[in-house]
Amino acid sequence: MAAALPALLLGAGLLAAAWRWLRGAARPVRGGSMRGKTVIITGANSGLGRAAAAELLRMRARVIMGCRDRARAERAAREIRAEVGEREDGAGELVVRELDLASLRSVRAFCHRVLQEESRLDVLINNAGIFQCPYMKTEDGFEMQFGVNHLGHFLLTNLLLGLLKNSAPSRIVVVSSKLYKYGEINFEDLNSEISYNKSFCYSRSKLANILFARELARRLEGTGVTVNSLHPGIVRTNLGRHVNIPLLAKPLFNLVSWAFFKTPLEGAQTSIYLASSPDVEGVSGKYFGDCREEELLPKAMDDLVARKLWDISEVMVGLLKLCPVKLLASVSNVSKWPHFAVVLALARCGQKMLDMMVSHSDSVVYYILSKLQALAISQLSLHT
Repeated sequence: MAAALPALLLGAGLLAAAWRWLRGAARPVRGGSMRGKTVIITGANSGLGRAAAAELLRMRARVIMGCRDRARAERAAREIRAEVGEREDGAGELVVRELDLASLRSVRAFCHRVLQEESRLDVLINNAGIFQCPYMKTEDGFEMQFGVNHLGHFLLTNLLLGLLKNSAPSRIVVVSSKLYKYGEINFEDLNSEISYNKSFCYSRSKLANILFARELARRLEGTGVTVNSLHPGIVRTNLGRHVNIPLLAKPLFNLVSWAFFKTPLEGAQTSIYLASSPDVEGVSGKYFGDCREEELLPKAMDDLVARKLWDISEVMVGLLKLCPVKLLASVSNVSKWPHFAVVLALARCGQKMLDMMVSHSDSVVYYILSKLQALAISQLSLHT
């Protein structure tokens, strides 16, 4: 058996090489010129985001790299500038800005700076993500994958909507994954405190991306801002750094990934296409793969779930700042929301009563109710 292993690896290597040769190199998207346009890409210091940043810079866009690690982002920016080369006409620019999607405070600070410094925003690419990490929480107490992949981008996009509308026609591109198929939006445990499965939670966050994109597209009809989601395919990036591969299996895995996984440039082609191609001018609310529109499973087209997810996300990131009466009137399908009918009563109750009334509720509902209680108390104090 041991003697046959080298021959097996050699045969697999030859097969892999033949497959790569037949598949060919990445064919860059023929997008329109991006001269004079400003693009924000989250997670642009590596993988898909880095590849997209380089290609859009080649198209002469002003690219803002929103990255958590500023030092790594600056290093990536220097490398990209060296690859692309200087433009004689001065068109195209690469700018690094600090953005940690695991911190709502960081998201707000990033958006505040963008709104102060940028006169326009033509494309927002929600690209950054975390994949199958051990259970951990964001700075604000959210499960990390749901917090970064969905909630961080949800807040970011909403805070930049005004600038996008003023720059219309403009585009929002949401990077999801085919793995959304294995996810479910469980409103009883959005924060994964009852149970946590890292694969399921990643899939759920990617399903949330698609539902968010579709609901946002519906809300932006007629504004000149389009929203589309995509899957990049299976790509060789550092996104899988939390996935444990047995030491003995690594050589075979590396060979398979080299042969059959896309390069970051290949994986970024659909993002680049949706950001720049005149072919999708005015197209919104769709889902793409390999630069073509693809069908979604019914659960990714459930408008009621999408609206409910939007409503609960607004509260979780602190966007909803209405008095309790207006809040109850604004939430769609209020009767289906657990405990919202008692929000005003809770405002007059102490913490002990709050604990009693939600003792059988999930942690996310508890989180929302505690926030709403504080909001209701502050609002009631203004009118009493």
